[in-house]
This record gives sequence, structure tokens and C-alpha cells, in this order.
Amino acid sequence: MTILTAIGLTSGASLSGVEAALLKTDGEQGVEIVAHHIHPYDRDMKILLNRAAKAAGEGRDGAADIGKAAGELTNAHVVAVEELLGEAGLKRTMIDVIGFHGHTILHRPRRSPDAVGRTWQIGDGRVLAEETKIDVVSDFRTADVEEGGEGDPVSSTYLAARIAALEPDGAVGVIDLGAIAKILFVPLGGGPLDLLAFDSGPGLSLVDEWVGLKTGASGDADGALARSGKVHSDILRLMLLNPYIRRKPPKKFDRSDIRIDPALDLSAADGAATLTAFTAAAIRSSLAHLPCEPHDWIVTGRGRRNPAMMDAIRAALGGELHEADSLGWRADMLDAESAAFLAVRCLRKLPLTYPGTTRAPRPVRGGVYHRAPV
Repeated sequence: MTILTAIGLTSGASLSGVEAALLKTDGEQGVEIVAHHIHPYDRDMKILLNRAAKAAGEGRDGAADIGKAAGELTNAHVVAVEELLGEAGLKRTMIDVIGFHGHTILHRPRRSPDAVGRTWQIGDGRVLAEETKIDVVSDFRTADVEEGGEGDPVSSTYLAARIAALEPDGAVGVIDLGAIAKILFVPLGGGPLDLLAFDSGPGLSLVDEWVGLKTGASGDADGALARSGKVHSDILRLMLLNPYIRRKPPKKFDRSDIRIDPALDLSAADGAATLTAFTAAAIRSSLAHLPCEPHDWIVTGRGRRNPAMMDAIRAALGGELHEADSLGWRADMLDAESAAFLAVRCLRKLPLTYPGTTRAPRPVRGGVYHRAPV
């Protein structure tokens, strides 16, 4: 199988900057990580991206802020590529393709069969190809959404390849623990059509909202507040009756699906403890929707740094729970690595998404190819 050298570029919701990864891969199983780099955004760039997202959310597609943000974002990605190549000691002629995710300013997959979904990642793949003189693949999500899929997650095939390299003894579950808890089930010896992905429910969103309400802080980052409180089992049982928990996948969580209201009379510490326990219990409930119980679990996302949340999930699942970083992965760079992997899949005309991961009715080949000028 031909191994290509690819750069992956992502710009996440944290607005920290352009995340860049360089790897060698065949887009299926072979993956060799070469280098990583982060090009940080300055304050003005963060403000501009927030304004663009606000305009898109309000339906102002032609707003000047969106056009300006797209241009500045593309320029930042050009610089990120130059910096990555410099650090890796490579020339642009050594790179086969760039996977350019862009920055999401709107993601609204359809919620009913007769609805129309939309996903919008700003950034100009054509300009990026012209400026870097490297072929670019962009727009990984649109084709899936147009087919009726959720357009997310697009990283499932990449994570499955990384897991296969670990030579696991059984099925593996991945928990992407951000604001939402996203589950990926990777069966032992299975292929892309056997992957299953869905949202178990909230990740850190309820705890973040609670801590903000009660203390004004942005979240319980180190889990100290939850650890100082006690779990109210009556509130926990009540919240687990929520219809979303029992709903079968495929399913995508919206913050309006589950609220913190049942915990409102609790102290700050007890509420944090109870909502942390609920998040873990919701993840545990997801086992009922899997073909079998995973032999191992891998946790990615910022929630992996919350000891109270990790302890609660470990107790709820009762199995082997690994932080992705402990396996030699760069958990904060997985999306960038995935973008490089997806670009190679696009060049090889392989699907990027599958029915079990995004609800699309069939495997979907996505991405838009931009050839660099000669």
C-alpha cells in the first residue's frame, strides 16, 4: 500500500490556534506520526472568529466578519504549515497533501427526515494550496450532511487505525470527553462498517454550567469541588430517567436535552458531585447500546484532566480506563492527525464516514480537492 506524507490542520472551538500534525499513512492502517505544531491565535483573531460564528448563527451569511475571518484564518494556516515544516526540517516538496479542516462557525445537522442540515467550516482550501504550493483537501463534513448524516464524528476511521496498532485483546471504547461525551465503539477485528459512534449525553457541560452558576468559575477543572461534595442518589436516579439516556443510537446530544434543574437545591459541592456522577452513569448506560462490553476504554478530550470525573467513570465502567496520553498518543492533536489521515483517504477515494458513525444512509466519500499550482 502506498504511504503518503500528509499534514493535517485543525482549528478547534477552544480558539487556542492552528493545530498541525505531520504523518505518514496509507489512509487505512499504517500511521507514523512525524511532528506536531501549534500556531497560537492572538486576541484579535479569537475575537474575529467569535464574531464570524455569531454572524453565521444569526443567518448573516454575507457578513463582513465572516469573509474577513476566513481570510485571516487561511493566512494563519499558511504560517502554521511553514512553521511545522521548519521545525520538522522538511521541504514542501516532501509533502503529498494537506488535510484542511477549517474552523467551524455553524454545524446544524438535520433533526428530522424532511429538514435540511448544514455545516460550515471557513477557510479557503484553494488559497492554502496556492500559498503553500501543496495539494489540499478541505471540507470533510459537507458531503455527509448532504447525504442526511450528522457530519460528525469524522475522526472514527483514524481512531480505529490507531487502536488497531495497539493490538488490543478485545473491543475498545473511546470516550471523547469534552462538553459532550462522545462514544466510539471499535470491535476487535472489525472494519469501518462495524464502527459505532454516538453521544452518551453530557460530558463536562452540566458541571461547567453548574460551577459557573454557583461560583462564577468556568468549571471544576481539577475536580476539587466535586470531590468535596456527596452524590445525592435520589437526584441521580431522577436524572437517569431522562428519555435521552434510554434512546437508542444513532443519537446526538443537544444541551437542551438534559438540564441541571433537578440539582438546583443542592449545595455547590453536592451539585458538582452529583452531576459528575450523572455524567459517568450516562456513559455506563451507553453499554446497553453496544454489541458487547469493551475490553478497554480510552479517554480523550479535556475531561481526561479532571480526576473526579475520571474516577467516577472508572468506577461506573469497572474496566480498564486509559488516558490517551498514557498510550503514547498526543490526545490534544488527534483532530489534526485525523485531518491528515482523511486527506489521504480522499486521495485514495475511500469513504470518510459510515452509517454507524454519522447516521448517513451509506458510506460517504467527502472532501474537496485543490491542486497546487505547478
